[in-house]
Amino acid sequence: MQALVHYALSDYARFRTAFDADAEDRGQNGLSLLQLWRENDASAWALYQVNDATAARAYLGGGGAAFAAQAGVGSLQFHFLETA
Repeated sequence: MQALVHYALSDYARFRTAFDADAEDRGQNGLSLLQLWRENDASAWALYQVNDATAARAYLGGGGAAFAAQAGVGSLQFHFLETA
C-alpha cells in the first residue's frame, strides 16, 4: 500500500528543512518516503510506502501536528492507494 500526500505550504525551504528532520518520526509511524515532488513554492507532493496503515493514518490525520507547525504546512490531503 502507498500513500499520496499533498502538502500546502507557506515556504518550500522551511518545509524541506523540517521534512528532512522528520524522517525518523515518519518511519516510526509506518511511512517510508519513495518520492518527493515540488510543484511550486507553495505545494509539494510525497509518495510513501505504508508499512503500518493504522499508525500512518493517525500520523497524517493529526499526530504529525508538530511537524506541520514547524514546516509551515497550512493543510495536507492524503490518499491510501493499492496497485490495481
